[in-house]
Order: sequence, then structure tokens, then C-alpha cells
Amino acid sequence: MKFFQSLKLNVLFFMLILFVFYGVVPTAFCKSGKDDVKVILLDEFDKLKSGHFFSVVGAHTEYHYLKESQPQGNWEISTFRSVDSQRGWRVIEENGSNVMQQAVTSKKGTHIHPMLVAGDSLWGNYTATVEFKPQSNESQSGLVFRYHNDRCYYFFGVIGDEAVLKMVKHATAFHKPYEKILAKADCKWTPGQYLTAKVTVTGSHITAFLSNGVKLEADDTTYPHGKIALLSDVPTIFKSVTVTTGAKEYKKLKKSIAKREDKLARLQAANPKPVLWKKIDTDGFGMGRNLRFGDLDGDGQIDVLIGQVKHHGPKDRNTELSCLTAITLDGKKLWQIGEPDPWKTDLTSDVGFQVHDLDGDGSNEVIYCMGMELIVADGATGKTKFKTKTPVMPKDEKRVHARFPHILGDALYFCDFRGTGHDSDIVIKTRYTNLWALNDKLETLWHAKCNTGHYPYAYDVDGDGKDELSIGYSLIDDDGKFIWSLDDKVKDHADGVAIVDYKKDSKLMLMCAASDEGMFFADMDGDIVKHHYIGHVQNPAVANFRSDLPGLETVSINFWGNQGIMHFYNSDGEIYHDFEPCAHGSMCLPVNWTGKDEEFFVLSANVEQGGLFDGFGRRVVKFPSDGHPDLAYAVMDITGDCRDEIVVWDPHELWVYTQSDGPRKGKLYKPIRNPQYNSSNYQATVSLEGWSQ
Repeated sequence: MKFFQSLKLNVLFFMLILFVFYGVVPTAFCKSGKDDVKVILLDEFDKLKSGHFFSVVGAHTEYHYLKESQPQGNWEISTFRSVDSQRGWRVIEENGSNVMQQAVTSKKGTHIHPMLVAGDSLWGNYTATVEFKPQSNESQSGLVFRYHNDRCYYFFGVIGDEAVLKMVKHATAFHKPYEKILAKADCKWTPGQYLTAKVTVTGSHITAFLSNGVKLEADDTTYPHGKIALLSDVPTIFKSVTVTTGAKEYKKLKKSIAKREDKLARLQAANPKPVLWKKIDTDGFGMGRNLRFGDLDGDGQIDVLIGQVKHHGPKDRNTELSCLTAITLDGKKLWQIGEPDPWKTDLTSDVGFQVHDLDGDGSNEVIYCMGMELIVADGATGKTKFKTKTPVMPKDEKRVHARFPHILGDALYFCDFRGTGHDSDIVIKTRYTNLWALNDKLETLWHAKCNTGHYPYAYDVDGDGKDELSIGYSLIDDDGKFIWSLDDKVKDHADGVAIVDYKKDSKLMLMCAASDEGMFFADMDGDIVKHHYIGHVQNPAVANFRSDLPGLETVSINFWGNQGIMHFYNSDGEIYHDFEPCAHGSMCLPVNWTGKDEEFFVLSANVEQGGLFDGFGRRVVKFPSDGHPDLAYAVMDITGDCRDEIVVWDPHELWVYTQSDGPRKGKLYKPIRNPQYNSSNYQATVSLEGWSQ
């Protein structure tokens, strides 16, 4: 009898050792005890196909949805900055079994680390175990837990000859991440040897083990819950990942997830569903997100102008139109300029073309750049009315190495510098450094140089009836003189700017999504009043996303390095919410879907990851699983009931969705937005309050 009792104790002790040091959870152990262990994630990568885990997508996913960015199995790549960091993750075979390899060495001194993420943001108290084999001790490798986003998390692993437990959160200054070492210890290990890291989080307490005997403990309340991730700045092989929790915690987790899903289901049921209104074939002349919308033929209905492009290199910095095709929403082709090419369907920059009534006679023109000419054409026929050479290429334009005698025309923007009461003046620019103001006869008014960023925004700041221009980090008067510039204070370039009266109190604020400089808000004296160093921020939108908050709110999304992190800002420029719904960019266009004063925004048209989101970050409308294209989207009122339709497309098809309860009558929300003639892949969308009656 004593023999069997001793044997039983030895077996239990052996199972406990397996669990503590190696993360192995024997079946018998899971079925016994008052608080049984529940496995909430177990992945040995055996169900994944061999080869590169993630396709290189680059800048395309700034404002396109590509299936290559979708999660695979349990995992999603959370960060990329370069081709290497995208292709680094791959599934390979080791001793007859699949393992996950991170094959590149990251640049030192950055907050961008290769990460593979899994799990649920509601995970709270759990134990995570990973077997990993760093190939080098020159940088960090290990396990991320309570992952909030890829800039905010806990890490446990090896860094050089130390085992380190740390907390990481957003940078406090440009490219300077904040890291707090919670505990560390000397750690003897050899590159090429497998280590097992095991972390248990219970409330604020963290216990971390390495299989070589290192144990670290700490208390920290920064992140109460979050996913897990694999992180390695040096080539590393990850063999298996297990996440477990107790039965009580598991029951609590299931209840929380069910409550969340039930809440989302009720929100979605309360909103009109997208129903198909139009479907058009664009095969052969279609394009990615390079469409313009406006009434071309004068029949009072919105038409579509599709611009294919050609690239001169390097990269996407020298791009211009190669073909323009005008069609109605019934699919009738109105006219075409240039030769369509089904291979010229992708775009990762802006090109200069718009639909606008330039002369104010009630009929739209098409104003576009092609062959180093700025051309004004009749909207109905495409026939040239008049044209001129684009501005002479400045000799100091380093970005394009002065390859062309005239600029190609990076973008076109219309405003009113002369005080005519009509947006008949034109801003044309190079990619980053030069801009010109022209009148409606294409005559130069003035020329200026600054860090232009991608796309400007005009506003009559001083109330003299003439527009000032916010471009990049500068504010320029109607005569081309600089009112102020922050070029010597703020690095990188502006990915989206707007001047907004957030509270209807005439206290204007410059909102700037400033790429790697994050997001900042400045007053009209050029003083920065709020600056959030939260990664590469772009594609901002301003609207009434929350009726329970005063004034207007702003939403932004991150790209390069930390793509998919979204932040919400109140009317004072303070962050009130953030989340990470995807691993790509988005235009974040506001959509007046219900006719009520609270707007949503579109993340993408993808069925699984996209949809319409509210100011709390909840997906309140889903797109139907009907085979629609989901590469790109645009938002506008097409049917005329004040509410927005959503246009979705790829190079082959264009579909238009309207509401399932339309058309609506009566007093409806009718926001005042950027005009369609100032469309850009880098626009900052501003949606101001307005009503139909």
C-alpha cells in the first residue's frame, strides 16, 4: 500500500515538474483538482503550410485590403517595416515536424520588433509557455504576454546573457520607446539551444520561469489583460506554444466573450444592413484606390472616373496617369483617354486628377496631370478645353533626382486664395518639397518650398474671405507667405492634416497625423498643445463619432511598423480609446449610415475583418458574404436620402451598397464634408454637423 501511495505522489510530482518547467499539460492533470487547467491555445504549427508565412504587401495595405494580410491559423503578423521584416516569418521542418522560424535580424534601437500574435484581448489570468531556440544572443527573443498592441505589452525572454521581464509602452519621444525592466537575472544559455519560457499572470502578479532554472517575479498593473505573441529580433525558431488557465478563470473568460459577442450582435441587429444597389464590370480598365466621383455628364447623377497609372521609379515616387476612363453607375462608358492596361491596376501613392466645376458654370471639368501637362477637360466628353506644362522641376528636388524637366503632379487640391467665393485656385505639388498655387487659367500665383507631406487642407483662418493653406507642418497665407512652420521642430512628414473647429467655439485646431511623429494638435499660432508618440499615424478622420462626448472626435490608424493600431481622440485632442482590430491600414472614412447624428467609420469591406465601426471601436455593421470585392472603398450619398452609400471595388468590379431600410424621409443627419473634388489617398476627412431640414 505504501508503495502505491509513494508511486502516486511521484507521478503527481513528475506531472507538476512537466507543467511548471515545460508547459506540458498531461490529460490526467487537466481532469483532476478543484480548479482544473483548461487549454485555451495549443499550437505546434503542424497545421500550417511550409514556406513564407506572410506575403510581402508593402504600402498597398495603407488603403487597400489584401487577403495576404489576413491571419493564418491562430496567428497574425503584427509588425512590418520592410520587405525583410515581412518575409522573416516562415514555417520550416525540423526533425520531421513543423516549426515557426523568424529568420531576420532587426535594426537595433527601434520599437519595431517582429511579432506573431495570437489569442483574445479579453485573456486575463493565464499561463503561457513557449519553446524557442534563438540563433544569436545579440538581441532579444521570447514571449510577449498581455499584449495590448505591438507597442504596449509585457515581455519575458533572453536579451544577451540575461533573462529579462519588462513592460513596454508607447514612446515618449520620436523613436524612443518606453521600457520598464520589472526584473532580470544572469542567464547562462547557448545560441542554438532550446529554451522553455513559462509565464503566469494572476492579477498584477507575474511569475516567469526559464527551463535553465531562472525565475523572475514582479508586480505591475499596466496591462490587466491581453493576447500573447512571439517576439524575436534575431533569427529564432519557435517549436510549440501553450496557453492555459484555471477552470474558474476559463468560465469567467467564456462569459466575458459571450457578453461581448451578444452586445455586438444586438448593435448589428439595430442598424440597417448593407444591400447591393449597383454592380459594374470594370475589367480591363479597372484600378485600385484611384477613382474619383462626380457628375460628369450633367444628368445630376454621380459618375465614376478611373485612373490607371504608370510608375517611373524609384518605388512609387514618380507616378503619373496613363489612362482615364469615365463611366456611369449603370456601367455606360462615357469616354476614355490613353490606353487601358489590365496589368496597371495597383497604386501606392497619389496622382493628380479630380472632378470639379473649375470655372463655376455649373458643369464639371476633369482636371488632370498627364505627360507633364496640366489639362482641363470637359467632363462629359473628356475633350481638352485648355492646358499648360506643369511647373518646371526645381533643381533642388532631391526626391526624384531631377529626372524630369517638369513635375509629374503628385496631387491636386482646390481652394480659394483670391477670395472669389469659389474654389477655383489649384495647388499642385511634388511628392514632398515644392508646391505651386495656380488660378483657374492655370497661371502661377506663387511658389513655396517646405516639408509638404502628402495632402493639404485649406481654411479661411483669419476670416478675410481668402483661404490659408495647411500643408505638411506649415500654415501658408493666401499670398504664399508663411504664417508659421514647424519644419524645424517636427520630423518625418505629415500623412494627413486638417484645420477643425472641434467645439464650434471658433478656437481652431490643426490636427496632424505625422507619420512616425505620431499625432499632434496645434493652435493657430503654431504651438503644439497635444503630442502623442504612438507610432506611424496616418489616415485621420474627424466626425461626431460619440454623441455623449462634447464636440467632434478624431480617429486615426497606424501603419509602417505598427500597422492596424487605432486611436480615438476627444475634442481636446486627448486619447480616450485605442484598439488593434487588424494588421493593415485603412482610409477610416466616416459614414452617415443611420441618418442619426452619430457617425460610424469604415475599416474595410472585408467580411471577416472589416465593417462599420462606432466611436467605441465596436463593429456595428458587417458586410454580407456575397462575393463582393473588398480591395478598396469610398463613401458618399448617391441615392439622395442624405445617408451614405458605400462603393467597394477591385480592378474587375465595382459594387454599391445602400441601407436595407432605405430610402428614408424626414429630418436626417446630413454632414458637411471635404468636397469630392479634393479626394486623395492621404486626405484627412472632416465631417461637420448638418441636417436635411
